[in-house]
Amino acid sequence: MTEDKSSISKARSYAEIGEFWDEHGLSDFWKKTKKVKLDVVLEPEATYYFVERICRRRSIRWNAKGVFSDTLVKNRAVSAEKA
Repeated sequence: MTEDKSSISKARSYAEIGEFWDEHGLSDFWKKTKKVKLDVVLEPEATYYFVERICRRRSIRWNAKGVFSDTLVKNRAVSAEKA
């Protein structure tokens, strides 16, 4: 953060800004706000997981308990439908 103070909270650090907004709401300062125009570029983000390895480990663990992958898939599909 620069040496300037935050315009509404008069805070000098991000921690002070957080503390201020924990105790106040924007509606308390609505008349002090002004319109601004922002250009936002959203880029997709991808996260890759080693699904095959994870599934294999879990399958071995569940199989040892007598639960097989078809049961897990069926139960997961039912859970997803309920959500």
